[in-house]
Amino acid sequence: MTLSRTLRLAALAALALAAVVACKREPTPPPSAATPPPAAAAKSGDYDEHSYAEPDKVAIDDLALALAIDFGTRTLAGTATYTLDWRDPEAKELVLDTRDLAIERVEGEAEGGAWQPLQHTLAARDALLGSKLVIAAPERNARIRVTYRTSPEASGLQWLDAAMTQGKATPFMFSQSQAIHARSWVPLQDTPRVRYTYSAEITAPADVMVLMSADNDPAAARDGSYSFCMPQKIPSYLMAIAAGDLVFKPISARSGVWAEPAAVDGAVAEFADTEKMIATTEALYGPYRWERYDLLLLPPSFPYGGMENPRLSFITPTVIVGDKSLVSLIAHELAHSWSGNLVTNSSAKDGWLNEGFTSYVENRIVEALYGKELSDMEYVIARNALATEIKDMAPELQALAVRPGVMKDPDDGLSGVSYDKGAWFLQFLEERFGRAEFDVFLRGYFDHFAFQSIPTATFVDYARKNLLEKHPGKVSMAEFDAWLYEPGIPADAPKVLSRRFGVVDTARLGWLGSGQLPPPVITDAWVTQEWLHFLGGMPATLTVEQLSQLDTAYAFTGTPNGEIAMRWYPLAVRSGYVQANPAIAAFLEKIGRRKLIMPTYEALVATEGGLAFAREVFTKARPGYHPITTASVEKVIAEAKPVPGSGLAPAAPAADAAVVAPEPERPAMPVADGDPTRPAPAKR
Repeated sequence: MTLSRTLRLAALAALALAAVVACKREPTPPPSAATPPPAAAAKSGDYDEHSYAEPDKVAIDDLALALAIDFGTRTLAGTATYTLDWRDPEAKELVLDTRDLAIERVEGEAEGGAWQPLQHTLAARDALLGSKLVIAAPERNARIRVTYRTSPEASGLQWLDAAMTQGKATPFMFSQSQAIHARSWVPLQDTPRVRYTYSAEITAPADVMVLMSADNDPAAARDGSYSFCMPQKIPSYLMAIAAGDLVFKPISARSGVWAEPAAVDGAVAEFADTEKMIATTEALYGPYRWERYDLLLLPPSFPYGGMENPRLSFITPTVIVGDKSLVSLIAHELAHSWSGNLVTNSSAKDGWLNEGFTSYVENRIVEALYGKELSDMEYVIARNALATEIKDMAPELQALAVRPGVMKDPDDGLSGVSYDKGAWFLQFLEERFGRAEFDVFLRGYFDHFAFQSIPTATFVDYARKNLLEKHPGKVSMAEFDAWLYEPGIPADAPKVLSRRFGVVDTARLGWLGSGQLPPPVITDAWVTQEWLHFLGGMPATLTVEQLSQLDTAYAFTGTPNGEIAMRWYPLAVRSGYVQANPAIAAFLEKIGRRKLIMPTYEALVATEGGLAFAREVFTKARPGYHPITTASVEKVIAEAKPVPGSGLAPAAPAADAAVVAPEPERPAMPVADGDPTRPAPAKR
């Protein structure tokens, strides 16, 4: 390390420590009676098998970051300083999670304020969990500082050259920390069991705007030096950073959009209902507790629909189609401000506490703003997808509360079980107890466990005392436990029907039987959900003539609506509709969102010709994919067992061949995307 770099990092670290004082923390609520104290957590089974950390012995209470962003080397470098809560009087080690980090120095603050070297050991790398960092702290230092740098291949960071951005002038970088990728850019106790406040001092090129999941100032000057404060305690997976050519435009006094200059106006128009969503959720479940709710529009390579980073949700641009038809993604990410960010699952095996509650709240927001007819259609779409998904899912993964040791990779928790079975369970409770009573319960739940991380067992205890026992005879513990611990969907689950989907089913069946398309007077009024249901109910394959007829009438090939594309392109692949090849290639090369592209890759690799096509497209697309997406596609290709035969033409067509007719206009109504991925296994 050069002297100049050493001095720069020292200056950054000093600024970060000063920021700790300036970052006024929210008072942390005392643990509730239902929440076991840390020392009892391991004994009660509340532990996280996907982390090396030992928070029952010592926990991070506050984090101060001092980092420099280097686009040339694609690294972050600097220091992480931890204020520690030593919980076990015998503990003299701090154990942190890391993945592919270069640890340069570890120091502890002595009583006089001087920093002294500490011995540390970095274990061999585990393919999933990364490397355990063990820091010897015989003096049980109140603060410990780690100097480190990230790898250019950090799984939680994506670096985009300027040419890969919309403006083509400034590079872009963003993080994705969930589920256990925070450890690839900060050494941390990377488990939702640990919540901490944080501050940060970040330096970057002067033409780059930096944002974090913290107190972003809409009026901040772009000068290459940025300070951040997160006064509420959050788990590590909600730590986030982004840097690029970003500008801000408001939606309301407390909400707005950050995006590249060319995209910000379209995003503000698409997300215009955000303030209404906030007010609607507050009316249902209590005040929004994070001050601001802003949205960051990311490049198309973002691997998910959205990420609920507090104060700054990260959003895919694939939901901007010009008619607001996909904006209930925002309802989902906003709902996490209560279910997930405020009350958090304490490990991935209890992921339904985040995603099931959030999917339920999302649907309530949609119903309140857009009507029950729309929310019912969304429930039907989600539950049909869930029924398909669990057919190939191991029974032990079909439980809401997954047993310890079953979930090997925490990303496996992002399935339709956590999202849609979880929401279904809450709708069951709502139906049995009545909406008014259940709303009171749910609001009380969010208040009671605010800024805490809990396991399913804690929720069960709270629900037993505050719901089941208060209203005896409405739900038995046997029924309650069946939803939580048994596979499949209970037979008494609420059924949701959609009158409008009945019309869609009739139109599809009529066309399949006679070849006569439904009249435009019917289809011209369809919203996105109806088109998704229309395509989702098709046979696994159709004839080329049938696909051509549909394409001529409805311009599915080349649609800007990713939800339609993710259903149409796999059907085209399975049916040998090679006319869609140019658009398929263009779609897979442009979009990095796993939910939208993985079904098409999975269809392609089923034949030899399709596998060759997939490999060629992936070679071109890979430089623009996020590491998470790259790993998903690599796995599908590596595990492919194609059926011999020609399949699709093996060569990807020229990009300029992908000129297709635009999708017909449809009324501006939202469709629930949430952040889940359908189909499995990756929900987001």
